[in-house]
Amino acid sequence: MTSVTYPRKTHSSHASRRERKAAETRLKLFRSALELFSQRGFPNVTIEDITEAADVGKGTFFNYFESKDHVLGVMAEIQLGKVAEARKMAAEAHRNIRDVLHHLILRAAEEPGRSPDLARALISSFLASGAVRAIVRNGMATGRQMLAEILAAGQQSGEIDPTLNAGETATQFLQMFLGTVLFWSLHEKPALRVWVEDSFRNFLRGVAASAPQPGRE
Repeated sequence: MTSVTYPRKTHSSHASRRERKAAETRLKLFRSALELFSQRGFPNVTIEDITEAADVGKGTFFNYFESKDHVLGVMAEIQLGKVAEARKMAAEAHRNIRDVLHHLILRAAEEPGRSPDLARALISSFLASGAVRAIVRNGMATGRQMLAEILAAGQQSGEIDPTLNAGETATQFLQMFLGTVLFWSLHEKPALRVWVEDSFRNFLRGVAASAPQPGRE
């Protein structure tokens, strides 16, 4: 009789499960913190409040974050991931850079656009905490560089004015987005998506090439 050998669980499979669970716990803490920040304001939320909302032990929090301020670093990671996704799209052959930038700004609006309260909480946390400002500043510097690469691809394809400095234009894109979020958080209606659509159209008018250039279709 032939014996059947079942595959043994490897160390890597155990490790990958642990990594997935750790990532899920970290995201759960982040989501719980955001909800509390939007309800109470950043200064009025404690680490114990966050762990209670996430249904994890208080000690677990420090396995993932140095402080309450560092929770918002996850937001920077999420937004940077969206910019990296856009940069990858821009590198594809025959990709319309206008569509890439449009897709990016709508994706970037998803998190703050969940509610005006959340957007205000995020903005106030940036103003109130030096640690949060440092995290956001570093994330924006990385995002700005990736945006500059996307815009440079648009210049090569003839969609973006080739006389513009890609780095400076990337900064203007970020300013346009952050300013839009701020104004929306004050007015609340219509949805943030509507605001960013309008802002993006105006931004594109200012940076678009004046005439078709040889390059991508």
